[in-house]
Amino acid sequence: MKTYGFVRTAAAVPVVKVADTGFNTDEICALTEKAYDRKVTIVVFPELCITGSTCGDLFSQTLLVRSAEESAEKIAAFSKGMNMVMTVGAPVPYAGRLYNCSIVIRDGRIAGIVPKIHLSNEDRRIFSSGSDFLNADKDFEIRYAGQKCPISPDLQFKVGDTVFAVETGEDLWSPIPPSSGQAMSGVHVIAHPSAENEVLMTDRYRSRLLSQHSAGTMTGYIHSPAGFGESTRDNVYAGAASIWENGECLKENERYLTESSLIIADIDIEKLDNIRKKSICSPALDRFKRISLGEANDTSFETELCRRIEPHPFAPEEDLDYRCREILDIQVAGLATRLNHISCRSAVVGISGGLDSTLALLVTVLAFDKLGWSRERIIGVTMPGYGTTSRTRNNASDLMDGLGITSREISIAAACDQHFKDIGHDRNVTDVTFENSQARERTQILMDVANQTGGLVVGTGDLSELALGWATYNGDHMSMYGVNAGVPKTLVRSLVCWAAANRFGNVSEILLDIADTPISPELLPADEHGEIQQVTEDLVGPYELHDFFIYNFIRFGYAPAKIMFLARKAFGDRYDNDTIRKWLKTFLRRFFNQQFKRSCLPDGPKVGSVGLSPRGDWDMPSDAWSTLFQNSI
Repeated sequence: MKTYGFVRTAAAVPVVKVADTGFNTDEICALTEKAYDRKVTIVVFPELCITGSTCGDLFSQTLLVRSAEESAEKIAAFSKGMNMVMTVGAPVPYAGRLYNCSIVIRDGRIAGIVPKIHLSNEDRRIFSSGSDFLNADKDFEIRYAGQKCPISPDLQFKVGDTVFAVETGEDLWSPIPPSSGQAMSGVHVIAHPSAENEVLMTDRYRSRLLSQHSAGTMTGYIHSPAGFGESTRDNVYAGAASIWENGECLKENERYLTESSLIIADIDIEKLDNIRKKSICSPALDRFKRISLGEANDTSFETELCRRIEPHPFAPEEDLDYRCREILDIQVAGLATRLNHISCRSAVVGISGGLDSTLALLVTVLAFDKLGWSRERIIGVTMPGYGTTSRTRNNASDLMDGLGITSREISIAAACDQHFKDIGHDRNVTDVTFENSQARERTQILMDVANQTGGLVVGTGDLSELALGWATYNGDHMSMYGVNAGVPKTLVRSLVCWAAANRFGNVSEILLDIADTPISPELLPADEHGEIQQVTEDLVGPYELHDFFIYNFIRFGYAPAKIMFLARKAFGDRYDNDTIRKWLKTFLRRFFNQQFKRSCLPDGPKVGSVGLSPRGDWDMPSDAWSTLFQNSI
């Protein structure tokens, strides 16, 4: 069954009765069965869940420790026949000492025992540190629950294509958590059984810590803390389980539940691998012992995917306000630095009344304001042609007036008519020559006006157009500084709408109408009603799909088949399979065929994790073929 690089994980929080190992074992087995029924591959139980974590000096009682071992044997026997890995917490005696351990079990086998290293003050009264097993010239083995297995904090476990490790409780809270070294040696997922108590602000701090640590280690992180039933003599336990992936919370539990609970999320191992390929340069650590546990559970991710796929990864609703503010600040800082460095007397922007040129103009205005320069030194040039409609023409003119810049209108019709005569092209043949001649004429005008005024031409083309090659070579493809080069089309619209609400209230109605105008280069004549006839998305496909393809293809290096799968999950209610496949093939074909345009791009600010600059972001030969990629879907 195709996994698409995912592994199904779970964090289980059983209700416990302190020191009642029989009751706790039954709860663990019940949750184990639920996880297995959901085709989970790795399920993590809390720290010391077999006994309860708040037993205190009862841990020094031989009866309790032996009973915990018997429970571990029962749990292992219960797991027989289950193609699923589980970690359960128990006190484990070894060489006259007692250790706070996680027991890793699969299909009746105890594969290894991982002792906790960093102990709380309360732990130190009872338990020894797992560091006893480190920095030794031998492998430690233990006979436990009727089986012989290794015991060490440095164990790793491989199930299917996933490598995971365990760190317990305060191990995470230490300055250098053990999982940092584990991640450097190739571990994808960290199981974190815990028993932290809940006090004011703990939840917020814990979320920040888990987010930052999973991002820093580029891992999936399964946090399973103790919950209802632990002793409340001095502390309260919330059972705040959560599952993370590279800084993102995939799933979290409701806190303070009074019954056992199970949360499930699918972690993308392929994503983690591909991010690490670009990020981790240090050598892998070789002190760890890796134990193979066989294949992963037979999970049908096609039937059910336990995670949300963001349909608009460049412009998600969450934190959109923050994103827009940051991106505009980056664009403005980049342009202001360039303008100041070359001592420009003016900036020249071609204004079409469309989204891209509007965003470029807004950035230019903010850059001039930042430098304390007069907006009159910004020259906005609108260049109506054969396909210009009254809506875009009026919006362009009104926007320039409202922003207080210098505006010029230069029609390109006569110049293009003469050009067609010069090259012997029939003016009535509206082919690629007809279209591209207009784009190049506009670019020539902008460049020459910049020369006249000692200025710089601010480019308007966006990331989506660069990816698709939807630009005329040496036409709108070229400028002196491309402020939108790192901004995809779906984000351009969001930025313009945000600017309307937060920066440019006096022209907000114009900006919102521009955002609502169909995307078009307006190179073909308007229809009989004077409306836009050439709609870009009818020709190359919906930009929301293309931006989804761009993000996943470049950011994570996914194969087209996986991108197709993810798109079906993200857009299943909007586009059918044939439509997604059609436009994905279009994206691949154009992305490969049009690389030559990206190989000679002007400078422009990078604003996010995806960029196409040939100077460090995307290095690809212009002659690469897309055959392999297109044939894979």
